[in-house]
Amino acid sequence: MNTPVVLKFGGSTFRTPDTYRELAEGLDERLRREGRPMAVVVSAMQGETEGLRARLHEVDDRPGPETTAGLLTTADLVSAHLLATALHRRGRRAVVLAGHQLGLTTNASFLWARVTRIDPGPLRRALSEHEVVVVPGGQAVDAEGRPTWLGKNSSDLSALAVARAVGSRSCEIHSDVDGIYTSDPHLITGARMLREVSYNMAALMSLYGAKVLHRRAVQLALRHRIEIVLRFNRAPYTAGTTISGAGTQAAAVVFNQRSVVLDYPDETRADAAHHAFHLEGLDVVRLNRRPSVAVVGGYVDTEGVQHRHGVVPGRVAGVPVAEMRGSKVTTHVADGGAEALHLAQRLHDGLDFPAPRAGTRVGVGAT
Repeated sequence: MNTPVVLKFGGSTFRTPDTYRELAEGLDERLRREGRPMAVVVSAMQGETEGLRARLHEVDDRPGPETTAGLLTTADLVSAHLLATALHRRGRRAVVLAGHQLGLTTNASFLWARVTRIDPGPLRRALSEHEVVVVPGGQAVDAEGRPTWLGKNSSDLSALAVARAVGSRSCEIHSDVDGIYTSDPHLITGARMLREVSYNMAALMSLYGAKVLHRRAVQLALRHRIEIVLRFNRAPYTAGTTISGAGTQAAAVVFNQRSVVLDYPDETRADAAHHAFHLEGLDVVRLNRRPSVAVVGGYVDTEGVQHRHGVVPGRVAGVPVAEMRGSKVTTHVADGGAEALHLAQRLHDGLDFPAPRAGTRVGVGAT
């Protein structure tokens, strides 16, 4: 069997049912062109996961993590079956491998689970019998076979785990942003694409809130030297940034308006809070100029986590904005989401970039 192609498509790819037919057409063309089997990881349709979360909270405003994981992961499974159906319609042999069939085992942290074992057998058997294996992103099981979730926006991590399992040296990640930029190109004027980024730089940007790629996916890629190619999620699927060992450090301003800084009375209690969030598998940064932590990415019951670990909840201080110059990071704190946006624009305007060459893409409009 030829080495499979491993592709991932984020939730922004699937805005309407027609987009599944459009993607199936693109995959069909690539199968004809390359003749290699495909493992395709998909996220839920845009808004579906959060719709399920809202319905769950209508029933119980603080549901258990096991129940939450069991429900939220179904959104990605629906998406996988819709794509498989669109591929069947084009005459392709496609099958869905859900979390309990995939060979990914995690710890029992149900909402932010960490992969502990990858069994390549199920994927390799499925790829030997089908042209396309569709995998719902973020799904796995713990050692007892209970559904676990790799976390919000974890389809990237699923894709890298699949690439590792099937022996692929490359993984293509498709989203509504075709690469890593010096800041969020949807929000910051003048953001510039970085064509080559090192694993370490990509992981650092993800840790501080860059939404283009899951941090643990980058770490898995680094451990196994799997190259990541970021592409736009519409035909002709233009490639933007390549993440590998050859990339360079860069200057950037990273923020996520859902992230939050929590202040504590002293360093000891800030350390305890950082440890608690870390144990839950969350992306958290211990700030070094104040007794504070930054919980990155949102969708976290911060009070619930702190109560579970016996930590007195910290005071919400604002939104972190990270100014990065290579490996040096300075974290600023804005009062709220709107203030974070203004601060990020001001900091980005102050970065010293070389003049763009002719043909270099700058900002959203040129992507």
